Amino acid sequence: CERETERICAANHPYSDDEDAQNEIEVNGNWTPQEKALHEARLKAKAKRRLRKSSSRSSTSESCSQSGELAGSDPNSPKGKVNTNDRKSRTGKGRGLPKKGGAGGKGVWGAAGMVYEMEEPDARDPNYDESAQGDTVYATVVPEVDEKEMEKMVNPIVQEYFEHGDTKEVEMLLKELNLGLHKFEFSSLAVSLSLEGKASHRELTSRLLSDLSGKMLSQSDMARAFDKILNELPDLILDTPEAPQMLGQFIARAIADHVLPMSFLDCYKGKVDCEHARVALDRAAVLLTMKREMVRLDNVWGVGGGLRPVKHLVKEMNLLLKEYLISGDISEAEHCLRDLEVPHFHHELVYEAVVMVLESKGDSAIHMMLKLLQSLWKTGLITVDQMNRGFQRVYDELPEISVDVPHAHSIMETLVDLCYQESVITKQLRDACPSRGRKRFVSEGDGGLIKN
Repeated sequence: CERETERICAANHPYSDDEDAQNEIEVNGNWTPQEKALHEARLKAKAKRRLRKSSSRSSTSESCSQSGELAGSDPNSPKGKVNTNDRKSRTGKGRGLPKKGGAGGKGVWGAAGMVYEMEEPDARDPNYDESAQGDTVYATVVPEVDEKEMEKMVNPIVQEYFEHGDTKEVEMLLKELNLGLHKFEFSSLAVSLSLEGKASHRELTSRLLSDLSGKMLSQSDMARAFDKILNELPDLILDTPEAPQMLGQFIARAIADHVLPMSFLDCYKGKVDCEHARVALDRAAVLLTMKREMVRLDNVWGVGGGLRPVKHLVKEMNLLLKEYLISGDISEAEHCLRDLEVPHFHHELVYEAVVMVLESKGDSAIHMMLKLLQSLWKTGLITVDQMNRGFQRVYDELPEISVDVPHAHSIMETLVDLCYQESVITKQLRDACPSRGRKRFVSEGDGGLIKN
């Protein structure tokens, strides 16, 4: 019972001094293990409480020494008590001012009455949005075409132009390229490619240079381009032996179209060492000094295929046939017909040849046209379809032709028979030839006899 009483007293006085507890222990004798563990726990708890009290007293003394009085203390409150509702720092550190100047807290945008001004956006801000900063102008930067890549990019444009012949499309494609200081090389590349092509390609190139002059290429750019071609003539002549003469025609046509300045040829007088360049310049000078009645520089390349009007093609074929009747040179006629580059329009040549025979006087025209048609048939320049179409057109218009040429039917029959004998036309085409009826009606004074 005495031990139980001592335990209750120890529980009721947990904060008693160690000396009292030690005296009680000495009086009561030895401890049990449970009592010994309980005693050690009490000692540890008491040591912690003393440590807390000493730390709080030191911090309070420091704050009082700095500000003269306890920061945040209420005069009516007990000594050492701190108002927990105060927003000032309770650690004793800092200047004792409220946090954020009194403008902080949850759901608070700032101090009362505070007006925010517009701030300039900072490009270094992670949330910086360039597209949202007013009127944003975007510009596409096209890199300048390298001299090595120039030929790869220009060749497809020129080759396509030879097919469609639209100079505006070429101009649009060139504007998309940043040619920079190498834009004059486009003209030199186009001329070099046309030298390897047909006469129609050279005609198209001359038109292209004329249309681009003043818009994308100046006269100085054109002069640099032709100067470069003159220097490259020794290499161009390996693939195109007629390159000097063709280049001379290009220069003459360019000067006539005001693509090159009139003083272009004068700059090279006595300053050219290359023989091929002298040939080209002499050719250009001769063409420019000729009278307009003798040669027209707009047709220096001949007729440009189907791009020319039909009336112009008909006129060229008439001129071809008239020159043949005068010279009798079949090879020259074939060469001129090939240069026209209109195989779909060869029926016009057959039609014009037959009409010339009908309107001519004598038999020489018949035999000459027969030789020409026979040669064109054997070489394959005129196909069966074009030959039949040309003769059929004459058959359809023969009644109208016979008004001006009374003997048109008889001449036509003679020509058709000769062409059939030389295997120029088929039997069906010969049989389709119209003939005037030769039956003579009996008159009253003939005595019932049919006149021979």
